[in-house]
Amino acid sequence: MRVDTGTPTPLGATWDGSGTNFAIFSANAAKVELCLFEPSGRRETHRIEMPEHTHDVWHGYLPDVRPGQLYGYRVHGPYEPDNGHRFNPNKLLIDPYAKALAGKLVWHDALFGYTIGHRDGDLSFDKRNSARYVPKSVVVDPAFTWGRERPAPRPWHETVIYEMHARGYTMRHPEVPKGERGTIGALSRPPIVDYLKDLGVTALELLPVHAIADERPLLQRGLTNYWGYSSIGYFAPELRYARDRDAVREFKTMVARLHEAGIEVILDVVYNHTGEGSETGPTLSFRGLDNLSYYRLTEDRRGYINDTGTGNTLNAAHPMVLRLILDSLRYWVEVMHVDGFRFDLATTLGREAGGF
Repeated sequence: MRVDTGTPTPLGATWDGSGTNFAIFSANAAKVELCLFEPSGRRETHRIEMPEHTHDVWHGYLPDVRPGQLYGYRVHGPYEPDNGHRFNPNKLLIDPYAKALAGKLVWHDALFGYTIGHRDGDLSFDKRNSARYVPKSVVVDPAFTWGRERPAPRPWHETVIYEMHARGYTMRHPEVPKGERGTIGALSRPPIVDYLKDLGVTALELLPVHAIADERPLLQRGLTNYWGYSSIGYFAPELRYARDRDAVREFKTMVARLHEAGIEVILDVVYNHTGEGSETGPTLSFRGLDNLSYYRLTEDRRGYINDTGTGNTLNAAHPMVLRLILDSLRYWVEVMHVDGFRFDLATTLGREAGGF
């Protein structure tokens, strides 16, 4: 596998028509490895040390990597929870900038950076490989033919917003084919669009559609996080709402058809916390990439500030975390063509150690 130094921007996996540039932020890592997987996601085929490190961004360019390639990261560094560091290269990590994910999160004790049941709790260190249980990040080709679909901005006094769950709204809809029910694509079906227009709806607000991680206690009771307020990827559409593997194209098609009907698309976004939970939660992405940078920690650095009631709070005061949020917003507007956002617990994003 050929490897060049690449560039530190843009962050994420970027296909340029000739190869793919990989760039990922970690201020406290000692080494970052890019892991490539076969199409099934079961077998790791290559493990490549990122060849360059520029201003806390690790990067490399792989001319042989094409769209559809599955990948993840392993990040080396100190495992010192008392100092805020929870690096564990045995845990495969989702790219925070991944534009698509493949496979489901399968709950297993190997997902945790510490050993479940150990007398030292989260201070212990787990050496099991978590790769088989973690969704894989996917290199995507952003090409899409939009046409002239973007509606003119509508003034607020003319705006009628319909809040909707992307799956629940069509799950039992008699005029949607059974194979499409519960999907993003179903929202662009003529019966759905015509009904919204008849109601006078001008904007569709979708409850969270970013990739999420169902909480383990829910799954143990045979339940899932229906509402989706448990984000694990701020660029990737949630796969459970997609009819097939190409969730990105399906989402764009839905937006285009709603725009053609004069209906705007607004996303409910959850940038205040992630699905990794508290210090006893799994290591899926941010925690293993750079726990000290991504999360607001307690004074002793072992625990997490829990302003959200979910176990953790994203550290929006950190410039690279703020950049992640802004890059995500820009991506959904510029690439996915959404029209606006509703921020969950928006004031939490303004909190710092000394207050707002």
